[in-house]
Amino acid sequence: MTRPVPLLEAVALSCERDWRMLFEQLHFALQPGDMLQISGPNGSGKTSLLRLIAGLRQPTVGDIFLQGQALAEQRSELARNLLWIGHAAGIKGLLSAEENLAWLCALHRPASREAIWQALEAVGLRGFEDVPCHTLSAGQQRRVALARLYLADTPPLWVLDEPFTALDKSGVAQLEAHLASHCERGGVVVLTTHHSLQHKPATYRDLDLGQYAA
Repeated sequence: MTRPVPLLEAVALSCERDWRMLFEQLHFALQPGDMLQISGPNGSGKTSLLRLIAGLRQPTVGDIFLQGQALAEQRSELARNLLWIGHAAGIKGLLSAEENLAWLCALHRPASREAIWQALEAVGLRGFEDVPCHTLSAGQQRRVALARLYLADTPPLWVLDEPFTALDKSGVAQLEAHLASHCERGGVVVLTTHHSLQHKPATYRDLDLGQYAA
C-alpha cells in the first residue's frame, strides 16, 4: 500500500540563531488529524520551529515540505493552507474587535461581517464587536486573535505559539476542545504551550526539542 503524502513534513531540519545551533537533525511527518505539541526548555527553539513551519524564516539545514513539495517553492499554497497565531495577540489597539478580525482575515481569506460576528460570539465577545481593543483585557484581546479559529472556512494547518496565554479556565477548556475537534475533522495543529493539555485527540503526540539540541 502506498504511504499517503504527509500534509507537513520536516526532514533533517536544523536551526541556528545568533550563531548558536538550537536544534539539528529534526524529523517529523504530520497527516490530516494530527496534533503536535512542541515542548522543550527555554531557548530550545520552540518558537523558531513554528516560524520555520509558517515560512517566516528559513532553516539552516534541511527542508520542510507541504503536501510533498518544498515549502520555499510554494508560498501561495502555504498562505491558503496555514493559519498562524503568534505568541503576541497581534491585534491593533485602536481598531475594534470586528475591524481587527476583518483585517486579519483579509490577508488571506476575507470573511463576511456575519461570519466575523459569529466567530466573536463563539469566543465570548458578543457585545464587544465595536469596542476598541485597547480597552479590552489581555484575555479578551487574546480571544479576538483566537476568533480566527472559529470562522467557518479556516485553513487545515493551524500553527499556534502559546495560544492559551491570558485565557481563564473556561477559555482554556473551550480552546482545548476546539483544537481537538479541528483534528478530528481532518485538520492539523502544531502548537507550543506550557499548559498541560487535558483534552487531546487520539493522534496527539509531543516533540521534545531538548532531544535534538546541538
